[in-house]
Amino acid sequence: MPLATSSRNTRATHLLHRFTLGVLLILLPASQAWAELMLYPTRIVFAGNQRAAQLELINNGSERATYRISLVNRRMSETGAFSEIDTPLPGEQFADNLLRYSPRQVTLEPGAGQAVRIMVRKPANLPTGEYRSHLLFAQQPAASGSTSIEDRDPAAKNEISIKLTTLVGASIPVIVRHGNTEASVSLTQLDLQQPSGGAPTLALQIKRSGSQSVYGDLTVSWIPARGAEQVIARANGVAVYTPNPLRRARIALQPPSGLPLDKGTLRITYREQAEDGGELLAEAVLPLP
Repeated sequence: MPLATSSRNTRATHLLHRFTLGVLLILLPASQAWAELMLYPTRIVFAGNQRAAQLELINNGSERATYRISLVNRRMSETGAFSEIDTPLPGEQFADNLLRYSPRQVTLEPGAGQAVRIMVRKPANLPTGEYRSHLLFAQQPAASGSTSIEDRDPAAKNEISIKLTTLVGASIPVIVRHGNTEASVSLTQLDLQQPSGGAPTLALQIKRSGSQSVYGDLTVSWIPARGAEQVIARANGVAVYTPNPLRRARIALQPPSGLPLDKGTLRITYREQAEDGGELLAEAVLPLP
């Protein structure tokens, strides 16, 4: 029996020697630049009496592509990573039951675009608060990209070859705010790290409280003891979603060449993006000895 089992395992090893994953789906937040898939805007917020919005999906690749559109619920970690969830935490409210969208699937030629219309329907007894889900655009495998063991190289006997097909996906948050919602933000735990021979980084926490998410751009400026203030780092599109009370961040700094970060002050601002009004959400300073 042991010999027979070993023989079968050896044959299986030869058969699967060239086995690879057939389909790989890469999911990206839409804020990241991705050559083959473009979405605008990269987030949608329904507030007040707004009931409809529209986004543009553009195939920026060189081949025809089909995208299936769906709503998913995701949770953000303290470091900004997303995970798909089904059961909400206390204070976590999904928007999928409030949203309708059309179309559900699109096929686009290279360079072509498609408008996706999103509508919100609020029931009469909807509690005040913020509701969030994510609109997912998942590329579908082309019919010509299907695989079969008949596609294997005739010269490769007793081997199965499966073609690798990389699919692109992206998601954007869709937020519904109902009633009076608010948020306050502070920047805390500032820590400048300057490793020997490496680039300096600034670690910090963005603390959020209240009934709505916050979203904006972080800017780090250096104010030397003598001289003008200079921007040395930016991080755009930084969010802290409900019910998270904080977001941990690390920003690589680019100080002027040859000038050490000392005998001055770092000023960090967290501000709404210009299209949202540009309001200053939080500010902090870190004196440097």
